Amino acid sequence: MAEERFTKGDVLTLTVADIAEKDQCFGRLDNGMAVMVSGMLAVGDRVSAKIKKVRQRYLEAILVELLEPSSDRTTPLCAYFGVCGGCKLMHIRYEAQLLYKQKKVKDALEHIGDFSAPPLHQAQAASTPFYYRNKIEFSFSNMRYLLPDELSLAELSRPKEFALGFHAPGNFEKVIDIDYCYLAKEVMNRALVLTRSFAMTNALVPYAAKAHTGFLRNLVVRFSENKEEVMVNLVTSWHDEALMQRYRVHLEAGMDAEKLTVVNNVTERHNNVATGDAEYTLSGAGYITERLGGLDFRISANSFFQTNSSQAELLYRSILEVARLNPEDTVYDLYCGTGTITLTLAQHCRQAIGLEVVESSINDARSNATLNGIGNAAFLKVDLKDFHSILEALEAFDAPRVIITDPPRAGMHPKALSTMLRLRPERIVYVSCNPASLARDGKEIALYGYTLVSVQPVDMFPHTSHIESVACFELLAHR
Repeated sequence: MAEERFTKGDVLTLTVADIAEKDQCFGRLDNGMAVMVSGMLAVGDRVSAKIKKVRQRYLEAILVELLEPSSDRTTPLCAYFGVCGGCKLMHIRYEAQLLYKQKKVKDALEHIGDFSAPPLHQAQAASTPFYYRNKIEFSFSNMRYLLPDELSLAELSRPKEFALGFHAPGNFEKVIDIDYCYLAKEVMNRALVLTRSFAMTNALVPYAAKAHTGFLRNLVVRFSENKEEVMVNLVTSWHDEALMQRYRVHLEAGMDAEKLTVVNNVTERHNNVATGDAEYTLSGAGYITERLGGLDFRISANSFFQTNSSQAELLYRSILEVARLNPEDTVYDLYCGTGTITLTLAQHCRQAIGLEVVESSINDARSNATLNGIGNAAFLKVDLKDFHSILEALEAFDAPRVIITDPPRAGMHPKALSTMLRLRPERIVYVSCNPASLARDGKEIALYGYTLVSVQPVDMFPHTSHIESVACFELLAHR
């Protein structure tokens, strides 16, 4: 039988078998040929797809038509679904999302980490899959991304030169002008609407990413679940005190002023990062306070804090469970942020040491220790790639029996990983927001005589493709 030949432009029919990265799904043709299909699809969808590239071992195709929908499908709530890059899984039932994410962790551990039959627990579901974010970051742009139904219009209802919302996927210049986000709290959506109306009324110019001109850069809104406090942070290219006070009054007129703090971060940097080099407090304390696991945490504008408060408590319980701390233990917490994990651990051990590079986070962590009356936690400022440089200073404390590491999405810097392994703790608890970096670093940890004893996925981000995991490694000599 002659080998079947495929050509760019051919239309195929296949069933989606798995979800891949970057809006792609995987399926096979009847002859076994693998196909990567671009489009918002679900496992079990029967589709027709047009070939855009012929590779040696597989085909790349783009969705043409959904022929038979999967039983995993549901109708997405959001009008921006498929355009905005945030909620890539909103068209999939939440129960099925959890299974997809659990498989994502398993596949990474097996294929990247070389872990055979990894000890993976069932993914912990979020108590609410909507309105769960305690922080939302909106961007301004002078180039509005046109929605598909606008492309054929002769006249637009919104200006093309102003947008406040989310960046279009893969586009650092254009922003989708949105009115409402289903992951944000209602008060965040209110701040979005009020800020847009103020900007439009005052003809404020949004930032141009290529030209590096314009005033308005970002709108960052934080909310504390327990205290119901709100922080609105407007990030601009310069500070205009009179204008900012008018903005504050505008916000207070439309929101609960008693629980509102308004700050203005200012930066001249040529990037889209929503932090400032200078900060002005326009009203309130300049921070909010959240309560997690019986502890209060002070959060300032540029400090890291887990984005889903209720799931963070679940995450911390998972960390404590596998850390199995003794009252005489010393624990290191790498990438400690505002000290949420460090201070949680400090209640169960003799001393907890948090390491972090962001100075505002370190300051918040120390304030949080004082706020909660915790005297057995210390915080040191260090870039973890230079972890080795503070080992002498750490000799003032006992050697750690347990190390917690919660690195950024890229995983641990190789130097930080090497230094951690040199310390030879009995147990390493690796908290990861990226299964691929967990698998890569986990493979290295295993080479140093550790065994992977458990992995607990925790869904911090429903409707997105992200999944948090708590992985526990034990030194074989202590098993």
